[in-house]
Amino acid sequence: MWVQAVIWQILWGLASVVLAELVRDCYHLLGHYWQPLIKLHNWHHRVYKKDFTAVSPGLYRQAQLYNDLPESLAMLGIITILAVLMGGWGLWLGVAYSGGFLITAIARSQGWLMATDLTHEPGELTTLPSNWWVNRTYHWRHHFDDPNAYFAGSFTLADKVIGTAVSLKGKTVAVTGASGSLGRALIQELLQQRAKPIALTTSREADFPKGVATYCWQPGLESELEDLLHRVDILVINHGINVHGERTPAAIETSLQVNALSGWRLMEIFFATVHTSSHRAIKEVWVNTSEAEVNPAFSPLYEVSKRLMGDLVTLRRLDATCVVRKLVLGPFKSGLNPIGVMSAETVAWAIVALAKRNVRNIIVTINPLTYVFFPLKELSHWLYFKLFSQPC
Repeated sequence: MWVQAVIWQILWGLASVVLAELVRDCYHLLGHYWQPLIKLHNWHHRVYKKDFTAVSPGLYRQAQLYNDLPESLAMLGIITILAVLMGGWGLWLGVAYSGGFLITAIARSQGWLMATDLTHEPGELTTLPSNWWVNRTYHWRHHFDDPNAYFAGSFTLADKVIGTAVSLKGKTVAVTGASGSLGRALIQELLQQRAKPIALTTSREADFPKGVATYCWQPGLESELEDLLHRVDILVINHGINVHGERTPAAIETSLQVNALSGWRLMEIFFATVHTSSHRAIKEVWVNTSEAEVNPAFSPLYEVSKRLMGDLVTLRRLDATCVVRKLVLGPFKSGLNPIGVMSAETVAWAIVALAKRNVRNIIVTINPLTYVFFPLKELSHWLYFKLFSQPC
């Protein structure tokens, strides 16, 4: 029985650490919306230049005194109260964890310790924004992308819950297949998020909301978009074609070019536009691969071409210079699928809602099997590609 009791206390200890981080995240959130704390938290945002070097040692010490010290006191106070009320030694792990933040905040505020924490280390950003843990690149976005997002301190759970793990505000988002049902719905949703959508369409007669820039292009001419993609923050590869039951050489050529090779070429061109720290932090590619990756679509060439694109995305993610998301979508009503059971507007809303929560594989479908089969397929293919291919 004592072994079981120890295990429970260890679990309580780990939970207390997570809870301490949630307290810190809540304090941070209040520091952006509650006036008494806004003045204190602003010191923290005044400290850093874009490479995370401090503006001055004096300002760094003041930020530690006015922001980090009271923040750590809040963590320590709340977790200590819980430990006293609930009893058990496990919760005191969270107290010790919070106390560590208090000690370092005092030391830095007095100039005894000038080494900063891991998320504020100065220098070039060399990694992509992480998903579940806060790294330097993830936190850089809070300082220099959108200060009213990316609030998490160590675990990104709070941001995922409230939808602040990715900010679309002010982002330039290019959407291919923009004249289709989903393309139009995505543009409307992006406008509501205060993004700056760009419509990439093969139709010269397409009409979009006022203020939406429109560029005409054709699959096979992806290089013509290179200059534009340098100015784009997020590229949504959404174009496609469904030849249904055809299997002629021409149908094979068209399906492969439009559904797979064209998107792959655009993705590679976009990867080549990532050069700076801000590019690594902000730029993303979203690829609509469809649930045809794992389920029948009753259109063989559609399935073959979409599965090819899905595998290419999984392979290139291993060396991608920016975040790459998959959009794994079920049957929505569109020109490609007039009998779809979901509306394009609902699908677009779900895509954006999940992207804001930093979901890397965005599944939107009514088919419950996709939620089981796709993660298994993605994991197995990722592992296979990782083990049996060489880095770029």
